[in-house]
Amino acid sequence: MYIVGGRILTMAGREIPEGILQIRNGKIAQVGARGEVKLQPEEGEQVVIAKNALIMPGIIEAHCHMGIMEEKKSTEGDDCNETVDPLTPALRAIDGINPMDAAFDDAVRAGITAAMIGPGSSNVVGGQFAMVKTKGRRIDDLILKSPAAMKVAFGENPKVNYSGQNKSPVTRMAIAAMLRRELWESREYLRQKQEAAEKGEYFAPDFEKECYLPVLRGDIPLKAHVHRVDDIFTAIRIAKEFGIKMTMDHCSEGHLVAEELAKEGFPAIVGPDLTSRNKIEVQNMSFKTAGVLNRAGVMVAITTDHPVSQIQTLPLCAGLAVKAGLPMEEGFRAITIYPAKICGVADRIGSLEVGKDADIAIFDGNPMEIFTRTLYTIINGEIVYCNVPRE
Repeated sequence: MYIVGGRILTMAGREIPEGILQIRNGKIAQVGARGEVKLQPEEGEQVVIAKNALIMPGIIEAHCHMGIMEEKKSTEGDDCNETVDPLTPALRAIDGINPMDAAFDDAVRAGITAAMIGPGSSNVVGGQFAMVKTKGRRIDDLILKSPAAMKVAFGENPKVNYSGQNKSPVTRMAIAAMLRRELWESREYLRQKQEAAEKGEYFAPDFEKECYLPVLRGDIPLKAHVHRVDDIFTAIRIAKEFGIKMTMDHCSEGHLVAEELAKEGFPAIVGPDLTSRNKIEVQNMSFKTAGVLNRAGVMVAITTDHPVSQIQTLPLCAGLAVKAGLPMEEGFRAITIYPAKICGVADRIGSLEVGKDADIAIFDGNPMEIFTRTLYTIINGEIVYCNVPRE
């Protein structure tokens, strides 16, 4: 397949005013200006004419609950939180995601080609997130990375959930202590496992500890639900104590301490801001947060936290962040290459570069503007959505 004639935003440091992009076997084979890429379609090969259109990497949602908290299905379709135990690290998102959820189709229609999906924030440790493509009926066929992160939550949600159950945690101190204990015990488990391997001795695996090992080894981050400043710094404190990666998800008060957060070096996934301030800990949320953090030097992705805000509003949320001060080019990065990097899949998606997955969105304008239409959504080199009238 060739895509011809549009303005290409590669998100790899180059913009091509009138470009050509070639796809082979689901991957990007060539991308460049007309003089750099020869248009030589084989017999029967599809050529998409995208004159005056915007061609960019497929949009990426860095934090949501699509398909695990299904629309239209109430309790029967809600598998987001196992609210009887504050520590559920062994839960895997892939066992709860239903790709038949209507939100997947909404995502595709909006040019969203990948999403980071996982458990909610009712538990101190919620379980394992997965990064998946947005088109298909079997979750096993959609996986980009699983596990992709370990969900942990600070602040209001775990406190509220367990305060009525006569069990911990009911304070922020207990939340931090419980997470520390989990990481401490898992680190000791890893040490014993490595020691046994060196001696050639049998080591009995522990189902509840094995799932922390990718975190301790630096393969995946803790995905920390943090809104308030104090919760943000507690999460940072614990991540530094154990020398592990972490993402600051929501980061609603991040703009109040942006310079401090930039010094710490952890990325932020900001949002959802297109919703009400319905909890105490989100009283200071604002669309300006992304821009303030970005200017301070924090890598920022935008999230809808679907279904808190609908998944298809993701590019519009980026647009509102731009309106509130995020530079336009950074708005594009916040829904493409930055979430790819933050979620650990930038080797596959997030920019239009040779060898990467051919996940592409084509629009008739800037997707951050309300009247812009998605013309094509392409995943793995296949057109999965077309909104172009046939001539």
